[in-house]
Amino acid sequence: MNANVVLPLASALLSLVFAIMLVDQWRERRRPYQLIWAAGMLWYGLSAGAEFLGSAIGWSDPLYRAWYLFGAICVAAWLGLGTASLLSKTRFGYAFAISLLLAGLFTYLTQSRYKYEDSGIAPALYFGIALVLAIATAVLTYRGDERWSRLAGVAVVGGSIAAAVMVGTVGLPSPGYALNAANGIPVGDLLPGYLRLLTPFFNVTGGLALVFGGIYSAYVFMPKRRVIRYSIQRGQPAGAFVRNLVVAPVAIAVNLIASLPGAASDLVGGRLNSRVPATILIALGGFIPSITSGLNRFGDTSAFFVGELLGVAFLFAGFLVSIEVFNEIRIPFTHRVLRARRVQA
Repeated sequence: MNANVVLPLASALLSLVFAIMLVDQWRERRRPYQLIWAAGMLWYGLSAGAEFLGSAIGWSDPLYRAWYLFGAICVAAWLGLGTASLLSKTRFGYAFAISLLLAGLFTYLTQSRYKYEDSGIAPALYFGIALVLAIATAVLTYRGDERWSRLAGVAVVGGSIAAAVMVGTVGLPSPGYALNAANGIPVGDLLPGYLRLLTPFFNVTGGLALVFGGIYSAYVFMPKRRVIRYSIQRGQPAGAFVRNLVVAPVAIAVNLIASLPGAASDLVGGRLNSRVPATILIALGGFIPSITSGLNRFGDTSAFFVGELLGVAFLFAGFLVSIEVFNEIRIPFTHRVLRARRVQA
């Protein structure tokens, strides 16, 4: 049994089932984040499907382009955008701004480290775009304006369209694809630098947003011990606000760890809000493939397909656990309910 065939096939099928269920839930509840996540899972399924077909029947130029566009560029960005949409009315915009800034910085440093050919002005351009978007997102969040998530949507959709045009029109030398010589897993070596740099730009932003969003939601909904206190509410002096903004990431991490024993006790007692385990699973689902994709970029492809399957499995499990997303499990596009859960008052 060839793992390069079985693992991507499993990832593709699970992703597509997940996407169908999300579309079905969107039809019932009309929440924008459900449709965005559905698109992200569709890209996940198409990318894994390209990997399955490439491993099963042989790689080709179109499969390679599809794999890179959907998997290396779109998946994480769209899933992260879904998280931004879900948390648009909160102060999560600050975390999204940090994700953008880190993505731009990492993209610039990646070019400094690897010196990709044909990068041109892309490293500086991508960093500049990330910086402008990060500042705009932080300002809108400070003002309590939920349109920061719409700004993120314009950036992701516009960037995805631009990426599709670039990936679809770039000339690739024969045979039109590149594989790791040791295990046959696709790598981005055949692409010019300005396209390769889109991967960290999109993936770091989306991956961090997905992970930060999961941690943020878990922190909000679990019983908390506030070992370090902070406030990022408006109305305080500028100096105090900046200090609190710097302290906030450390405070959230410390308070989260200190709160875990109480959360575990509530979990055993059946009192824990379902969003807590759900968002922890979602954070893991974003974190694992981000690590294995990063290793792929640095030449270690051994865990790539495993990380991809574990990622979608944890994401799916997280959404199924959350009563906020799936109050009913039913046959998609029908009214036949397979399982319904009571929502506690």
